[in-house]
Amino acid sequence: MPGAPALFEAIELRGTRFRNRLWVPALTMFTVEARDGMPTPFHHVHLGGLALGGAGAIVAECTAVTPEGRVTPYDLGLWDDAQRDAWRPTTAFVRDQGVRIGIQLSHGGRKSSTGRSWDRVRGTVPVADGGWLVVGPSTVPYTGYAAPRELSTDEVRGIHRAFVAAGVRARDAGFEFVELHAAHGFLLHQFLSPLANTRDDEYGGSLHGRARLLLDVVRDLRAALGDGFPILVRFSATDWVPGGWTEQDTATTASWAVAAGADLFDVSTGGMVPDAEIPVFPGYQVGHAERLRAATGAPVGAVGLVTTADQAEAVVAEGRADVVFVGREFLRDPRFGLRAAAELGAAIDYHPLPYHRAQHRPAPHHLPRKAHPCSTSVGSSATASASTAGTGSGPATSATTSPTRSSSSTPPPRSSGPGSTS
Repeated sequence: MPGAPALFEAIELRGTRFRNRLWVPALTMFTVEARDGMPTPFHHVHLGGLALGGAGAIVAECTAVTPEGRVTPYDLGLWDDAQRDAWRPTTAFVRDQGVRIGIQLSHGGRKSSTGRSWDRVRGTVPVADGGWLVVGPSTVPYTGYAAPRELSTDEVRGIHRAFVAAGVRARDAGFEFVELHAAHGFLLHQFLSPLANTRDDEYGGSLHGRARLLLDVVRDLRAALGDGFPILVRFSATDWVPGGWTEQDTATTASWAVAAGADLFDVSTGGMVPDAEIPVFPGYQVGHAERLRAATGAPVGAVGLVTTADQAEAVVAEGRADVVFVGREFLRDPRFGLRAAAELGAAIDYHPLPYHRAQHRPAPHHLPRKAHPCSTSVGSSATASASTAGTGSGPATSATTSPTRSSSSTPPPRSSGPGSTS
Protein backbone atom coordinates (compact mmCIF):
# COMPACT_ATOMS: atom_id res chain seq x y z
CA MET A 1 0.00 0.00 0.00
CA PRO A 2 1.18 3.61 -0.54
CA GLY A 3 3.30 4.79 2.34
CA ALA A 4 3.74 1.31 3.77
CA PRO A 5 7.03 0.78 5.61
CA ALA A 6 9.80 -0.35 3.28
CA LEU A 7 11.08 -2.74 5.96
CA PHE A 8 7.89 -4.78 5.66
CA GLU A 9 7.84 -5.04 1.89
CA ALA A 10 8.49 -8.50 0.46
CA ILE A 11 11.70 -9.34 -1.38
CA GLU A 12 12.37 -12.21 -3.76
CA LEU A 13 15.60 -14.11 -4.41
CA ARG A 14 15.61 -16.74 -7.17
CA GLY A 15 11.86 -17.18 -6.92
CA THR A 16 11.90 -17.50 -3.12
CA ARG A 17 9.66 -14.84 -1.59
CA PHE A 18 10.61 -13.41 1.80
CA ARG A 19 7.67 -11.70 3.48
CA ASN A 20 9.72 -8.77 4.78
CA ARG A 21 13.25 -7.39 4.96
CA LEU A 22 13.86 -7.74 8.70
CA TRP A 23 16.01 -10.85 9.11
CA VAL A 24 17.68 -12.64 12.01
CA PRO A 25 21.39 -13.33 11.38
CA ALA A 26 23.35 -16.39 12.41
CA LEU A 27 23.74 -16.24 16.21
CA THR A 28 25.98 -18.97 17.57
CA MET A 29 24.66 -20.48 20.80
CA PHE A 30 27.50 -22.88 21.77
CA THR A 31 24.99 -25.36 23.23
CA VAL A 32 25.91 -28.72 21.69
CA GLU A 33 26.93 -30.27 25.00
CA ALA A 34 27.41 -33.71 23.44
CA ARG A 35 30.08 -32.19 21.16
CA ASP A 36 28.73 -34.13 18.19
CA GLY A 37 27.48 -31.25 16.06
CA MET A 38 23.84 -32.34 16.42
CA PRO A 39 21.02 -29.81 16.88
CA THR A 40 19.39 -30.06 20.29
CA PRO A 41 16.02 -29.21 21.85
CA PHE A 42 17.53 -25.84 22.68
CA HIS A 43 17.93 -25.07 18.98
CA HIS A 44 14.35 -26.13 18.26
CA VAL A 45 12.95 -23.89 20.99
CA HIS A 46 15.32 -21.00 20.22
CA LEU A 47 14.68 -20.92 16.47
CA GLY A 48 11.02 -21.83 16.85
CA GLY A 49 10.53 -18.94 19.24
CA LEU A 50 12.21 -16.52 16.85
CA ALA A 51 9.94 -17.79 14.07
CA LEU A 52 6.95 -16.42 15.98
CA GLY A 53 8.48 -12.95 16.22
CA GLY A 54 7.72 -11.39 12.84
CA ALA A 55 11.04 -11.79 10.99
CA GLY A 56 11.14 -12.46 7.28
CA ALA A 57 14.02 -14.93 7.52
CA ILE A 58 16.18 -16.62 10.11
CA VAL A 59 19.73 -17.83 9.53
CA ALA A 60 20.58 -20.79 11.75
CA GLU A 61 23.89 -20.36 13.49
CA CYS A 62 27.44 -20.89 12.24
CA THR A 63 27.60 -24.59 11.33
CA ALA A 64 30.81 -26.45 10.59
CA VAL A 65 31.26 -28.43 7.39
CA THR A 66 33.87 -30.72 9.02
CA PRO A 67 34.48 -31.71 12.66
CA GLU A 68 37.78 -29.82 12.65
CA GLY A 69 36.02 -26.74 11.30
CA ARG A 70 34.06 -26.08 14.48
CA VAL A 71 35.01 -22.88 16.24
CA THR A 72 34.32 -24.54 19.62
CA PRO A 73 33.55 -28.15 20.57
CA TYR A 74 29.98 -26.96 21.27
CA ASP A 75 29.23 -25.86 17.70
CA LEU A 76 26.76 -27.35 15.25
CA GLY A 77 27.89 -29.41 12.28
CA LEU A 78 26.51 -30.61 8.99
CA TRP A 79 29.15 -33.10 7.96
CA ASP A 80 26.97 -36.21 8.15
CA ASP A 81 23.46 -37.33 7.32
CA ALA A 82 22.38 -37.85 10.94
CA GLN A 83 22.83 -34.13 11.54
CA ARG A 84 20.79 -33.42 8.40
CA ASP A 85 17.92 -35.62 9.57
CA ALA A 86 17.89 -34.12 13.07
CA TRP A 87 17.16 -30.67 11.64
CA ARG A 88 13.93 -31.59 9.85
CA PRO A 89 11.40 -31.01 12.67
CA THR A 90 12.86 -27.57 13.38
CA THR A 91 13.01 -26.40 9.77
CA ALA A 92 9.45 -27.65 9.21
CA PHE A 93 8.16 -25.70 12.21
CA VAL A 94 9.87 -22.48 11.15
CA ARG A 95 8.60 -22.78 7.59
CA ASP A 96 5.07 -23.42 8.87
CA GLN A 97 5.17 -19.97 10.51
CA GLY A 98 5.77 -18.34 7.12
CA VAL A 99 9.44 -17.62 7.84
CA ARG A 100 12.24 -18.58 5.48
CA ILE A 101 14.98 -20.49 7.25
CA GLY A 102 18.57 -20.75 6.10
CA ILE A 103 21.81 -21.92 7.64
CA GLN A 104 25.31 -20.46 7.78
CA LEU A 105 28.05 -22.86 6.65
CA SER A 106 31.53 -22.31 7.99
CA HIS A 107 35.00 -23.60 8.77
CA GLY A 108 36.94 -21.91 11.55
CA GLY A 109 40.41 -22.59 10.17
CA ARG A 110 43.04 -21.10 12.46
CA LYS A 111 40.26 -19.82 14.79
CA SER A 112 38.92 -23.33 15.43
CA SER A 113 39.20 -25.33 18.67
CA THR A 114 38.53 -22.40 20.98
CA GLY A 115 36.47 -22.03 24.14
CA ARG A 116 33.04 -20.53 24.67
CA SER A 117 33.00 -16.85 25.54
CA TRP A 118 31.39 -17.39 28.93
CA ASP A 119 33.96 -20.06 29.85
CA ARG A 120 36.59 -17.33 29.61
CA VAL A 121 39.01 -19.61 27.80
CA ARG A 122 41.39 -17.50 25.73
CA GLY A 123 43.17 -19.05 22.77
CA THR A 124 43.21 -22.55 21.34
CA VAL A 125 41.84 -25.42 23.44
CA PRO A 126 44.56 -28.10 23.77
CA VAL A 127 43.96 -31.59 22.41
CA ALA A 128 44.20 -32.96 25.96
CA ASP A 129 41.22 -30.78 26.93
CA GLY A 130 39.02 -31.81 24.02
CA GLY A 131 40.45 -29.55 21.33
CA TRP A 132 42.17 -30.47 18.08
CA LEU A 133 45.02 -29.38 15.84
CA VAL A 134 44.02 -26.40 13.73
CA VAL A 135 44.67 -25.72 10.06
CA GLY A 136 44.77 -22.65 7.87
CA PRO A 137 45.78 -21.35 4.47
CA SER A 138 49.25 -20.68 5.91
CA THR A 139 51.11 -21.10 9.18
CA VAL A 140 50.35 -17.51 10.26
CA PRO A 141 48.51 -17.73 13.61
CA TYR A 142 45.71 -15.57 14.90
CA THR A 143 47.20 -13.47 17.68
CA GLY A 144 47.30 -15.47 20.92
CA TYR A 145 46.19 -18.73 19.27
CA ALA A 146 48.10 -21.82 18.19
CA ALA A 147 49.89 -21.69 14.86
CA PRO A 148 47.88 -23.60 12.25
CA ARG A 149 49.21 -26.31 10.00
CA GLU A 150 49.16 -25.16 6.38
CA LEU A 151 46.61 -27.06 4.32
CA SER A 152 47.90 -28.94 1.30
CA THR A 153 46.35 -28.20 -2.08
CA ASP A 154 44.47 -31.50 -1.94
CA GLU A 155 43.18 -30.70 1.56
CA VAL A 156 41.87 -27.34 0.35
CA ARG A 157 39.98 -29.16 -2.38
CA GLY A 158 38.61 -31.52 0.25
CA ILE A 159 37.26 -28.59 2.27
CA HIS A 160 35.74 -27.22 -0.93
CA ARG A 161 33.90 -30.53 -1.38
CA ALA A 162 32.82 -30.49 2.29
CA PHE A 163 31.15 -27.09 1.84
CA VAL A 164 29.24 -28.33 -1.19
CA ALA A 165 28.18 -31.55 0.55
CA ALA A 166 26.99 -29.56 3.58
CA GLY A 167 24.99 -27.28 1.30
CA VAL A 168 23.20 -30.26 -0.22
CA ARG A 169 22.47 -31.62 3.26
CA ALA A 170 21.11 -28.23 4.25
CA ARG A 171 18.64 -28.26 1.39
CA ASP A 172 17.63 -31.84 2.16
CA ALA A 173 17.19 -30.92 5.85
CA GLY A 174 14.55 -28.38 4.90
CA PHE A 175 16.59 -25.18 4.84
CA GLU A 176 15.54 -22.77 2.10
CA PHE A 177 18.84 -20.97 1.56
CA VAL A 178 22.46 -21.16 2.68
CA GLU A 179 24.95 -18.52 3.74
CA LEU A 180 28.69 -19.02 3.31
CA HIS A 181 30.65 -17.51 6.19
CA ALA A 182 33.52 -15.63 4.55
CA ALA A 183 33.85 -13.09 7.37
CA HIS A 184 35.10 -12.54 10.91
CA GLY A 185 38.45 -14.21 10.39
CA PHE A 186 37.19 -17.73 9.68
CA LEU A 187 38.68 -19.98 7.01
CA LEU A 188 37.09 -18.55 3.84
CA HIS A 189 38.01 -15.07 5.08
CA GLN A 190 41.51 -16.31 5.94
CA PHE A 191 41.99 -17.38 2.33
CA LEU A 192 40.79 -13.97 1.12
CA SER A 193 43.02 -11.84 3.35
CA PRO A 194 46.74 -11.37 2.64
CA LEU A 195 47.21 -11.13 6.40
CA ALA A 196 46.50 -14.86 6.73
CA ASN A 197 47.14 -16.26 3.24
CA THR A 198 50.77 -16.36 2.13
CA ARG A 199 50.36 -19.38 -0.16
CA ASP A 200 52.11 -19.64 -3.51
CA ASP A 201 49.82 -22.19 -5.16
CA GLU A 202 46.53 -21.67 -7.02
CA TYR A 203 44.79 -20.66 -3.76
CA GLY A 204 47.15 -17.80 -2.95
CA GLY A 205 49.03 -14.88 -4.42
CA SER A 206 46.75 -12.64 -6.46
CA LEU A 207 43.30 -11.52 -5.36
CA HIS A 208 41.71 -14.03 -7.71
CA GLY A 209 43.91 -16.79 -6.34
CA ARG A 210 42.98 -15.93 -2.75
CA ALA A 211 39.30 -15.80 -3.74
CA ARG A 212 39.44 -19.10 -5.63
CA LEU A 213 38.22 -21.32 -2.78
CA LEU A 214 35.17 -19.14 -2.10
CA LEU A 215 34.32 -18.79 -5.80
CA ASP A 216 34.71 -22.51 -6.45
CA VAL A 217 32.39 -23.28 -3.53
CA VAL A 218 29.76 -20.82 -4.78
CA ARG A 219 29.96 -22.18 -8.32
CA ASP A 220 29.69 -25.83 -7.31
CA LEU A 221 26.95 -25.12 -4.77
CA ARG A 222 24.94 -23.43 -7.50
CA ALA A 223 25.38 -26.47 -9.73
CA ALA A 224 24.42 -28.85 -6.92
CA LEU A 225 21.46 -26.86 -5.57
CA GLY A 226 19.95 -25.71 -8.85
CA ASP A 227 18.76 -22.31 -10.00
CA GLY A 228 15.95 -21.86 -7.46
CA PHE A 229 17.94 -22.01 -4.21
CA PRO A 230 19.38 -18.73 -2.85
CA ILE A 231 23.04 -18.56 -1.86
CA LEU A 232 24.19 -15.77 0.46
CA VAL A 233 27.77 -14.82 1.30
CA ARG A 234 28.76 -13.04 4.51
CA PHE A 235 31.78 -10.80 3.95
CA SER A 236 33.91 -8.75 6.27
CA ALA A 237 34.17 -5.71 4.00
CA THR A 238 37.48 -4.65 5.55
CA ASP A 239 40.09 -5.97 7.97
CA TRP A 240 40.44 -2.43 9.36
CA VAL A 241 44.26 -2.60 9.21
CA PRO A 242 46.85 -1.61 6.58
CA GLY A 243 47.84 -4.42 4.25
CA GLY A 244 44.67 -6.37 4.89
CA TRP A 245 41.47 -7.12 3.03
CA THR A 246 39.82 -3.96 1.71
CA GLU A 247 36.45 -2.68 0.53
CA GLN A 248 37.73 -2.71 -3.05
CA ASP A 249 38.79 -6.35 -2.66
CA THR A 250 35.30 -7.11 -1.35
CA ALA A 251 33.60 -5.36 -4.28
CA THR A 252 35.73 -7.14 -6.87
CA THR A 253 35.27 -10.55 -5.26
CA ALA A 254 31.54 -9.99 -4.80
CA SER A 255 31.21 -9.27 -8.53
CA TRP A 256 32.96 -12.55 -9.27
CA ALA A 257 30.71 -14.32 -6.76
CA VAL A 258 27.58 -12.98 -8.48
CA ALA A 259 28.83 -14.46 -11.74
CA ALA A 260 29.43 -17.76 -9.93
CA GLY A 261 25.87 -17.83 -8.56
CA ALA A 262 25.68 -15.81 -5.32
CA ASP A 263 22.50 -13.83 -4.67
CA LEU A 264 22.93 -11.53 -1.65
CA PHE A 265 25.84 -10.30 0.45
CA ASP A 266 25.58 -9.99 4.23
CA VAL A 267 28.10 -7.25 4.96
CA SER A 268 29.99 -7.11 8.24
CA THR A 269 33.60 -6.11 8.99
CA GLY A 270 36.67 -7.17 10.94
CA GLY A 271 37.67 -10.34 12.74
CA MET A 272 41.06 -10.93 11.13
CA VAL A 273 43.10 -9.34 13.92
CA PRO A 274 42.12 -8.72 17.54
CA ASP A 275 43.53 -5.21 17.86
CA ALA A 276 41.95 -3.41 14.91
CA GLU A 277 40.70 0.07 15.72
CA ILE A 278 37.03 -0.01 14.72
CA PRO A 279 34.78 3.02 15.17
CA VAL A 280 31.62 1.64 16.77
CA PHE A 281 28.31 3.53 16.80
CA PRO A 282 24.68 2.69 15.95
CA GLY A 283 24.60 1.34 12.39
CA TYR A 284 28.39 1.60 12.09
CA GLN A 285 28.64 -1.08 9.38
CA VAL A 286 25.70 0.02 7.23
CA GLY A 287 27.88 2.24 5.05
CA HIS A 288 29.95 -0.75 3.98
CA ALA A 289 26.83 -2.53 2.77
CA GLU A 290 25.65 0.60 0.99
CA ARG A 291 28.94 1.00 -0.87
CA LEU A 292 29.06 -2.67 -1.86
CA ARG A 293 25.51 -2.40 -3.20
CA ALA A 294 26.49 0.64 -5.26
CA ALA A 295 29.65 -1.02 -6.58
CA THR A 296 28.09 -4.34 -7.61
CA GLY A 297 24.37 -3.72 -8.09
CA ALA A 298 23.78 -6.87 -6.04
CA PRO A 299 21.35 -7.13 -3.11
CA VAL A 300 22.98 -6.63 0.28
CA GLY A 301 22.11 -7.03 3.93
CA ALA A 302 23.22 -4.50 6.54
CA VAL A 303 24.27 -5.30 10.10
CA GLY A 304 25.88 -3.58 13.06
CA LEU A 305 24.09 -2.12 16.09
CA VAL A 306 20.76 -1.72 14.34
CA THR A 307 18.44 -1.90 17.33
CA THR A 308 15.24 0.06 16.61
CA ALA A 309 12.41 -0.15 14.11
CA ASP A 310 12.98 3.40 12.85
CA GLN A 311 16.67 2.75 12.36
CA ALA A 312 16.06 -0.45 10.37
CA GLU A 313 13.31 1.23 8.33
CA ALA A 314 15.62 4.10 7.40
CA VAL A 315 18.30 1.72 6.11
CA VAL A 316 15.89 0.09 3.66
CA ALA A 317 13.77 3.14 2.80
CA GLU A 318 16.86 5.18 1.91
CA GLY A 319 18.16 2.43 -0.38
CA ARG A 320 21.23 1.74 1.71
CA ALA A 321 20.54 -2.00 1.88
CA ASP A 322 17.91 -4.46 0.70
CA VAL A 323 17.49 -6.26 4.02
CA VAL A 324 18.55 -5.58 7.61
CA PHE A 325 19.95 -8.26 9.89
CA VAL A 326 19.09 -7.61 13.53
CA GLY A 327 20.67 -9.97 16.06
CA ARG A 328 20.99 -8.75 19.62
CA GLU A 329 17.63 -6.98 19.64
CA PHE A 330 15.93 -10.25 18.64
CA LEU A 331 17.78 -11.94 21.50
CA ARG A 332 16.53 -9.29 23.91
CA ASP A 333 13.02 -9.40 22.48
CA PRO A 334 12.20 -12.44 20.29
CA ARG A 335 9.02 -10.60 19.18
CA PHE A 336 10.97 -7.60 17.91
CA GLY A 337 9.59 -8.03 14.39
CA LEU A 338 6.00 -7.78 15.62
CA ARG A 339 6.87 -4.77 17.74
CA ALA A 340 8.64 -3.11 14.80
CA ALA A 341 5.61 -3.66 12.58
CA ALA A 342 3.36 -2.01 15.16
CA GLU A 343 5.72 0.92 15.72
CA LEU A 344 5.99 1.55 11.98
CA GLY A 345 2.28 1.05 11.32
CA ALA A 346 2.83 -1.94 9.02
CA ALA A 347 -0.30 -3.92 8.16
CA ILE A 348 0.96 -7.48 8.58
CA ASP A 349 -1.17 -10.61 8.57
CA TYR A 350 1.21 -12.98 10.35
CA HIS A 351 0.84 -12.11 14.02
CA PRO A 352 0.57 -15.56 15.68
CA LEU A 353 -3.11 -16.11 16.46
CA PRO A 354 -2.42 -17.78 19.84
CA TYR A 355 -0.75 -14.50 20.84
CA HIS A 356 -3.58 -12.27 19.61
CA ARG A 357 -4.24 -10.75 23.03
CA ALA A 358 -0.77 -9.22 22.96
CA GLN A 359 -1.27 -7.44 19.65
CA HIS A 360 -0.82 -3.70 19.39
CA ARG A 361 -4.09 -3.42 17.49
CA PRO A 362 -7.60 -4.91 17.79
CA ALA A 363 -7.84 -8.68 17.64
CA PRO A 364 -9.37 -10.14 14.45
CA HIS A 365 -13.19 -9.98 14.63
CA HIS A 366 -13.56 -13.64 13.73
CA LEU A 367 -11.92 -14.72 16.98
CA PRO A 368 -14.60 -15.74 19.54
CA ARG A 369 -14.59 -13.92 22.86
CA LYS A 370 -15.98 -16.64 25.09
CA ALA A 371 -15.68 -16.96 28.82
CA HIS A 372 -12.81 -19.21 29.82
CA PRO A 373 -12.07 -20.57 33.28
CA CYS A 374 -8.55 -19.13 33.10
CA SER A 375 -9.59 -15.69 31.87
CA THR A 376 -10.23 -13.98 35.22
CA SER A 377 -7.74 -12.24 37.44
CA VAL A 378 -6.50 -14.08 40.50
CA GLY A 379 -8.20 -12.82 43.67
CA SER A 380 -11.18 -11.21 41.94
CA SER A 381 -14.69 -11.64 43.34
CA ALA A 382 -17.31 -13.83 41.75
CA THR A 383 -19.16 -10.74 40.59
CA ALA A 384 -16.06 -9.23 39.05
CA SER A 385 -15.21 -12.56 37.42
CA ALA A 386 -18.61 -12.75 35.80
CA SER A 387 -18.42 -9.21 34.51
CA THR A 388 -14.95 -9.67 33.03
CA ALA A 389 -15.42 -13.05 31.39
CA GLY A 390 -13.64 -13.03 28.06
CA THR A 391 -11.52 -9.97 28.80
CA GLY A 392 -8.35 -11.87 29.69
CA SER A 393 -6.09 -10.36 32.30
CA GLY A 394 -7.14 -6.78 31.59
CA PRO A 395 -8.95 -4.46 34.01
CA ALA A 396 -12.47 -5.24 35.19
CA THR A 397 -15.20 -3.88 32.91
CA SER A 398 -18.96 -3.78 32.92
CA ALA A 399 -20.84 -6.70 31.44
CA THR A 400 -22.34 -4.25 28.97
CA THR A 401 -18.97 -3.11 27.67
CA SER A 402 -18.45 -3.68 23.95
CA PRO A 403 -16.28 -6.72 23.24
CA THR A 404 -14.16 -4.78 20.76
CA ARG A 405 -10.89 -3.31 21.97
CA SER A 406 -10.60 0.39 22.63
CA SER A 407 -8.95 2.69 20.13
CA SER A 408 -6.00 3.02 22.48
CA SER A 409 -4.86 -0.46 21.44
CA THR A 410 -4.31 0.53 17.81
CA PRO A 411 -0.70 1.02 16.71
CA PRO A 412 0.63 4.55 17.14
CA PRO A 413 1.40 6.44 13.94
CA ARG A 414 5.03 6.55 12.89
CA SER A 415 6.55 9.53 14.59
CA SER A 416 8.85 10.42 11.74
CA GLY A 417 9.50 9.74 8.10
CA PRO A 418 11.52 6.94 6.57
CA GLY A 419 14.72 8.91 6.83
CA SER A 420 14.70 9.07 10.61
CA THR A 421 17.23 7.33 12.80
CA SER A 422 17.42 6.72 16.48
